[in-house]
Amino acid sequence: MRNILIIGAGRSSSSLIKYLLEKSESEKLHITVGDISVEDANKKLNGHPNATAIKLDVFNANERVQAIKNADIVISMLPARFHIEVAKDCITHNKNMVTASYISKEMEALSADVEAKGLIFMNEIGVDPGIDHMSAMKVIDDIHKKGGKMLLFESFTGGLVAPESDNNLWNYKFTWNPRNVVTAGQGGAAMFIQEGTYKYIPYHKLFRRTEFLQINGSGNFEAYANRDSLKYRSIYGLDDIKTMYRGTIRRIGFSRAWNTFIQLGMTDDTYTIENSENMSYRDFTNLFLAYSPTDSVELKLRSYLKIDQDDIMWGKLVELDIFNPTKKVGLKNATPAQVLQKILSDKWTLSEDDKDMIVMHHKFGYELDGEKHQIESSMVAMGENQTYTAMAKTVGLPVAIAALKILNGEIKTPGVQRPITKEVYNPILNELENYGITFKEKDVPYLGYNPDNVNG
Repeated sequence: MRNILIIGAGRSSSSLIKYLLEKSESEKLHITVGDISVEDANKKLNGHPNATAIKLDVFNANERVQAIKNADIVISMLPARFHIEVAKDCITHNKNMVTASYISKEMEALSADVEAKGLIFMNEIGVDPGIDHMSAMKVIDDIHKKGGKMLLFESFTGGLVAPESDNNLWNYKFTWNPRNVVTAGQGGAAMFIQEGTYKYIPYHKLFRRTEFLQINGSGNFEAYANRDSLKYRSIYGLDDIKTMYRGTIRRIGFSRAWNTFIQLGMTDDTYTIENSENMSYRDFTNLFLAYSPTDSVELKLRSYLKIDQDDIMWGKLVELDIFNPTKKVGLKNATPAQVLQKILSDKWTLSEDDKDMIVMHHKFGYELDGEKHQIESSMVAMGENQTYTAMAKTVGLPVAIAALKILNGEIKTPGVQRPITKEVYNPILNELENYGITFKEKDVPYLGYNPDNVNG
């Protein structure tokens, strides 16, 4: 039996583990899941005979090294900042490694050592990054193969609530790390290029400059710009491209409403609030408004943000209970962003029967034989339940498939890498289709940058 070590048994590991367990008999696999909580690991394994749960504290070097030494390949499902110690041990003990996380500077610095040992460290093999890379490069390589010149590439991904579970005015619930949602876009301006001109959107304007999308059979959406789209030009071999833009998908109206929190200062994560644990939600909201001995918190907020009482924006804010005088924050020395996350989690946490969905959409503009063409490619994946979510499916399945193909010698090129070569993306995309993760492509008239499709 070949031993696959999975470090981390969090929510995103469910489909990964299920896939490998289903393959364990035919592929002669033993799955070892290491987690700080053996109970959590055992829940994912459900008593399968070809699997073992072990206690693994990633900060305990002895536990970590012993588990890695016993493995034939290592999958790290830890938070991104913890991969590096696992990676160093994998180099020392000659183990291939797979992660879904972005390649950090620390991981990139290991590349020479990884190549020297002939090892494969496959990163960015989840959904975004991951499926976005593979689906984009497949089309880009096809365009280049027939002699086309890329003019435009836009890519959008969103983790959303499925339509049948969409029952709030925001048309949104948390399907991934809530903190990442609350702090999205911070840390610098969004950067991209349109028609050869560099564009920068500062944080305070980010959610008012959105692009509208119509996605096959799934309705209308909007997208706000990701922080750095420019780095993907060299990654995708598109250094001369005129338009390059990557964004995050939401239902229409979300961004305008979210912008109210930014204008108030509620998403700030740079300072802590005195006596935050004893504050009510209403007290918290009032922190960001001018003092008035007579005006209510509601009146002050509407006046400050210029929101009419019959505006849907007002309904969205009221729905979140931010004016509740009795609900306590209950977080000591919390930042505004942490308090906002707590408030939103009360309303946006998926219930037991809720389902999520992942939406991905690409636009490819190119020139061939003097004529301009455009392709749109989109994918919608639906969750099954609270264990096998769309997020777990689209993150975990590519990780699992890549790990098995590395183990079987089907992916051979060594080094610290992402899935942007045919050797990697073709077989993985083909297998993902068996699990309902498919892209629908269509040719559309070439539009280039379309200012009529942009808000703000």
